Amino acid sequence: MQTLLIEDRGHARCITLNRPQQRNAMSLQMVEELLQQLEAAETDRNLRALVLRGSGGHFCAGGDIADMLSAQQRAADGDSDAFYNMNRRFGELLCRFNDTHLVVIAALEGAVMGGGFGLACIADLCLAAHSARFSLPETRLGLPPAQIAPFVAARLGQFQARRLALGGRAIDAAEAARIGLVHQLADNSADLETALDEQLQAIRACAPAALATTKQLLRNTATASDRESLSSLLDSAARDFARAIAGEGREGAQAFIEKRPPDWDKAPQGKQS
Repeated sequence: MQTLLIEDRGHARCITLNRPQQRNAMSLQMVEELLQQLEAAETDRNLRALVLRGSGGHFCAGGDIADMLSAQQRAADGDSDAFYNMNRRFGELLCRFNDTHLVVIAALEGAVMGGGFGLACIADLCLAAHSARFSLPETRLGLPPAQIAPFVAARLGQFQARRLALGGRAIDAAEAARIGLVHQLADNSADLETALDEQLQAIRACAPAALATTKQLLRNTATASDRESLSSLLDSAARDFARAIAGEGREGAQAFIEKRPPDWDKAPQGKQS
């Protein structure tokens, strides 16, 4: 990996965006490396979580200007899809991380801008130091936040998404917490690390297949817009529950009776959605 640092911490894989001189701006190479890491993590049955963070005191300052200039040159050379392909590939990255069965945690410091904001919005858990600053500056550059806007709206609702996307102004970590983007605030980098460790310990106590099934259930809930689709969703959820009872649920119940932590390795992992 040329743009990422990778570290395994038990059941979690930490992926650090590592272009500190560019405040970890998202290059096409970084996009491809993130997709490679996600694919590898999803096939590792020991992993339950992915942690996204940035080096050098910043999370991600958005898209890479060098890639913009390269696409401009390709367009000038006759590639009419140069900008489309560049932009759409980042959208594929957001979709893939949004859809993974792994728990995605974002540990945020410094700049969380543009594409970095998008990554924060697809995370299941967002932890932020008070140094974090969030913005969608695209409209101030004459651009729409094309691949990011749907995920911002899904996370924050239309009301807050419009305020952020149509003004381009930055908000601090406390405001991000108030509007529901950030789940937990930390005073500094050391406290952020402590908060991350606590979250990883909490995830470790959960059953792997139950985590994956629950994440899929919550995603499906967002699209259950009428009574018929809700009924279908609840039918599927009941089948998942029945399978869990025969698998990880058995170990969970036994551990509860014996007053001990569950050993999920003793139970069948069952279905991962």
